[in-house]
Amino acid sequence: MPIYKHIAEEEKRGYRFCNEGFEILQDINDKPIKGCPKCGVKVRRVFSEFSLGFSKTGLDRRAKQKGFHKLKKVDKGKYERLC
Repeated sequence: MPIYKHIAEEEKRGYRFCNEGFEILQDINDKPIKGCPKCGVKVRRVFSEFSLGFSKTGLDRRAKQKGFHKLKKVDKGKYERLC
């Protein structure tokens, strides 16, 4: 499920919580929230950064050390070795 960031529409009206922005975990089919869950001030959804990165557990690196590799599907029944 995606995490959506919300911020108060009018900066001066809400608590610090909604003025600085807050995140809510919602199903993609859920209706967007209209107000802050703490004070009820109108909020709007804003774009937030997304995370692209390496596994925090180092699984890819450890698997490569043990001789495993990743495959990417390039066509029906055909795969390409990534690392």
